[in-house]
Amino acid sequence: MMEKGSRLESVGERYNSRCIELRRIRIILNKEALPCFPCAGLLGTATSIRLKFQLASADYPSMQSSQNHEDLGVSQKLYYQPMPGPGPPIACRQIIRFQTTAFHLMAAVSPPQQDSQSCHSEPHHSPDNIHGSPISVSCITSDVDDLRYKLRELETVMLGPNSDIMDSLDSTIQNENSPSSSETEWWKQKREVIPRGDLKQLLIACGKAVSDGDSLTTGWLMGELRKMVSVSGDPIQRLGAYMLEGLVAKLALTGSSIYKALRCKEPLSSELLSYMHILYEVCPYFKFGYMSANGAIAEALKGEDRVHIIDFQIAQGTQWITLIQALAARRGGPPHIRITGIDDSTSAYARDGGLYIVGQRLRRLAESLKVPFEFHAGPMFACEVKLENLEIRPGEALAVNFALMLHHMPDESVSTDNHRDRLLRLVKSLSPKVVTLVEQESNTNTAAFFPRFLETLSYYTAVFESIDVSLPRDHKERINVEQHCLAREVVNIIACEGAERVERHEVLGKWRSRFRMAGFTQHPLSSVVNTTIKNLLEEYSDEYRLEERDGALYLGWRSRALVATCAWR
Repeated sequence: MMEKGSRLESVGERYNSRCIELRRIRIILNKEALPCFPCAGLLGTATSIRLKFQLASADYPSMQSSQNHEDLGVSQKLYYQPMPGPGPPIACRQIIRFQTTAFHLMAAVSPPQQDSQSCHSEPHHSPDNIHGSPISVSCITSDVDDLRYKLRELETVMLGPNSDIMDSLDSTIQNENSPSSSETEWWKQKREVIPRGDLKQLLIACGKAVSDGDSLTTGWLMGELRKMVSVSGDPIQRLGAYMLEGLVAKLALTGSSIYKALRCKEPLSSELLSYMHILYEVCPYFKFGYMSANGAIAEALKGEDRVHIIDFQIAQGTQWITLIQALAARRGGPPHIRITGIDDSTSAYARDGGLYIVGQRLRRLAESLKVPFEFHAGPMFACEVKLENLEIRPGEALAVNFALMLHHMPDESVSTDNHRDRLLRLVKSLSPKVVTLVEQESNTNTAAFFPRFLETLSYYTAVFESIDVSLPRDHKERINVEQHCLAREVVNIIACEGAERVERHEVLGKWRSRFRMAGFTQHPLSSVVNTTIKNLLEEYSDEYRLEERDGALYLGWRSRALVATCAWR
C-alpha cells in the first residue's frame, strides 16, 4: 500500500508538466461537477457541503442485478468536506482505498475555468424532498470497466506503457469481489429499517453510524432521512430535520458557525413579540423556573430593607417583573431593590439593544409601583465575572440567581480554569441569603457522542411535542421559534465538541454535587411555591407533570422531566 501510495503521489507531481496530455483525456470529475447542497438551508444558514462520491467496484449482493437510479445511488459512499472557494487548477488527486468488499476510487481534477462543466442537479420539490435540497446525481460513470480503462489510459500517458499499478489493483479487486455472509446480513438489516417508516429508529441508526465512523451507512441513512423529515411536520419530523442538520454539520465541522448564526432575533417591528417571548408564552418552562426562583427569593428576603439581586443571565429581565410587583405589595412597604444584571454583549439580539434597555424597563416599572430601585449593568460573559464587578455593599441582603445559564459555563472537562465551579465558589464567598438554580434536566455535558445524541433525541422530542399542543403547525412564527430558539441548541449539542460545545446540560444530581463541593446547603422550596406552580399549570395542557422530590421541583412533559429548580444557602 505504501508503494502504491508513493507512486500515486508521483502522478500528481507530474501533472503540471504533462498538462496538455492530461487535458485530452478529461476524465471523471471536475471541481464544478461535484453535487452540493446547503447543509443548513432549512435553518437559514447556507453552509455548503461537498459530497464526493466513491464508486464501488462491487455492489452488495442485493444490488448486483439492480439497474435503477435509486439502487445505484445506495452503493455510492458519501464524503463530507467544507467546500473551498474557487481557486486555480490543481493537480490530479487519486485516492485509492482497499476495503473488505469494494475497491473505491475517486479522482478529482480542476481544469481551467472556461472548460468546466456543471453537473449540479435541480432541486426536487416533492413530498419526499420537502427541503428543496437537490437530490444528488453522480457525474461519474457507473461502468467500472470503463473507469479502469480511463485510468489505464491516464497512467500510460503520464507514466509510460510499462506501468503496472492498474495490474496490481485489478488482481486485488478480483480477490476482494466476493461479499461475505456477514455483509449480506448487514445489507439485509439496513434495508429492513426503511419499510417500517420508523423515523426515530432511523435517526438512532444514523447517529450510531456517525459515532462508529461508518460513512457508507451514514450517507445512505442521511439520504433516507431527508425524505422523511420536515420542519412543518409532526414533532418527530421537525426535530428530525434539525438533528439531521446537526449530523451533517458535525461531519462538515460547521456546527459552531451554525450555532452562532441561529440567534433568537427580535423582529424589526415593535408590534411583534420576540421569538423567545412567544416560546415563553406557549410553554410553561420559563415561567415555572422564574416563579419558583422568585418564590424562594421572596421567602429568603422577608423583612429585609435593602435587597441586592445578582442575575447571571438577565436576558430581557422578564423574571423580575413579578418579584418587584410582589415586593411592592409587601406589608410594611417595599424594600430598596438593587439588581445587577450580567449578560454578555452578544446577547443584545434578545433585547434589541444593550443592558441599559433592561434597566430602563425595570426602573419604569418600579417607579410606577413606588419601589426604590437601582440597576447595575454587567455586560460581560459570566465566566469573566470577578468580585469587583458585582459591587457588593454592606447592609444589603444578597440573592443570586442562576436561571438556565450555568450549563453554558465550561467545566473541568473543557478547561483547567473550570469556570463552572469557580463561579459557584465566588458566589459562596459572598455569603448570600439564597441562591436559586433553574436548569434543564438533561445529561449532555460529558457524555460521549452517541449517548449524547440519544439524550438529545429524548429530551427535545418531549419539548417539540409540548409545543405542538400550544402552537398550531400553521402558525406563521412557529418555525421561526423552533429554528432560532431550539434548533441552535440541538445543532450545538450534536455537532460541536470541546470549547465550541456550549450547551452542556447536567441533571440535578450532578448540580447538587457541585453546589455541595462549593460549600452550599440545599434549602427546600416552600409549599407556597408548589401551590403557585400548580395554579400556573392549570392554564396549560394536562400532559405537563409537576413533581416535588428531595426539596426540588421538576416540571416535565408526560413521563420526561425537562426543567428542575431548587434553592441553596
